[in-house]
Amino acid sequence: MEPRGTKRGAGKIEVAEPRNKLPRSAPSLPTDPALYSGPFPFYRRPSELGCFSLDAQRQYHGDARALRYYSPPPTNGQGPNFDLRDGYPDRYQPRDEELQEGLDHLLRWLLEHRGQLEGGPGWLAGAIVTWRGHLTKLLTTPYERQDGWQLAASRFQGTLYLSEVETPAARVQRLARPPLLRELMYMGYKFEQYMCADKPGGSPDPSGEVNTNVAFCSVLRSRLGNHPLLFSGEVDCRDPQAPSTQPPTCYVELKTSKEMHSPGQWRSFYRHKLLKWWAQSFLPGVPNVVAGFRNPEGFVCSLKTFPTMEMFEHVRNDRDGWNPSVCMNFCAAFLSFAQNTVVQDDPRSKFPSPSPAGSHPMRCDAPDSSQQPPFQLREISAHSQNL
Repeated sequence: MEPRGTKRGAGKIEVAEPRNKLPRSAPSLPTDPALYSGPFPFYRRPSELGCFSLDAQRQYHGDARALRYYSPPPTNGQGPNFDLRDGYPDRYQPRDEELQEGLDHLLRWLLEHRGQLEGGPGWLAGAIVTWRGHLTKLLTTPYERQDGWQLAASRFQGTLYLSEVETPAARVQRLARPPLLRELMYMGYKFEQYMCADKPGGSPDPSGEVNTNVAFCSVLRSRLGNHPLLFSGEVDCRDPQAPSTQPPTCYVELKTSKEMHSPGQWRSFYRHKLLKWWAQSFLPGVPNVVAGFRNPEGFVCSLKTFPTMEMFEHVRNDRDGWNPSVCMNFCAAFLSFAQNTVVQDDPRSKFPSPSPAGSHPMRCDAPDSSQQPPFQLREISAHSQNL
């Protein structure tokens, strides 16, 4: 029930205040984990609707040409000894982070396949379309104490589109990224090069260039509570030896981390890094994360597989650990909050949220009336009228 005088507009909530009263604060959503510790909400097993690839020039292709295949080294009791610094920076082509792509590639896929969706294009009405990475940030927010984030939401033909907005603080942090952190980012991509082949049964070729423009993306459908979801996320590789050949259960996520030498280091790893790994893999239904643990010289000394559904066991009895129910309940609450806030069907409307880590006040702002809808949304509109 809304207070008297509430006006709802395009992505904006205004409350008419009595004279001489201070304006009320913008609507907010608390992030305290204790508020979301109820039973695990309904989450439909994700099903893959399709895929697309991005090439070395970041050009879109509606096929699986960029898919790579899991090809781990032989298990002979010794570490793989991968040199993650090899090729840096001479054979490194990082993606241009100044290019803000938003939902462009996902919307292009949607434009090409809208008429083929199960249930017809009308299924999208009421659904939420976004990147897997944005949902991952929602899942981890109740436990996040450092990094703030901001999403923009637009409603178009009943569908809510969520896209990340780089905050000024995040931009400053990105531009001031120290050389060591840049090298660590390279190491993660280099590890994938050591672990993946271009075809099933092939051998990895770590001598080539590491180009982070290249990506294979899966497009998935799911439901969280009463929120239908259509989202896409980058996939590291497919396991030709997986028990099931059906995506996404045949996909593998690859990660790197520093070596652990004490119980305290493992405890911190389970509390923080494993939370993000779980959220990133649970959402699309990827069953396993294979981690390469590197020494200070940048060599991978050991490999370890973390089954996604077993990650929580490492923190179940840790009072300072994380809980999957809290993560999913907060995500469901945020999606309801966004659905109930951005009510006007107008792709120009924006809903920025939230601000600094730890407080996360949510707010919604009026749209810029001069801003035009994204090209793909206008194309989808024209396409749907001809169905």
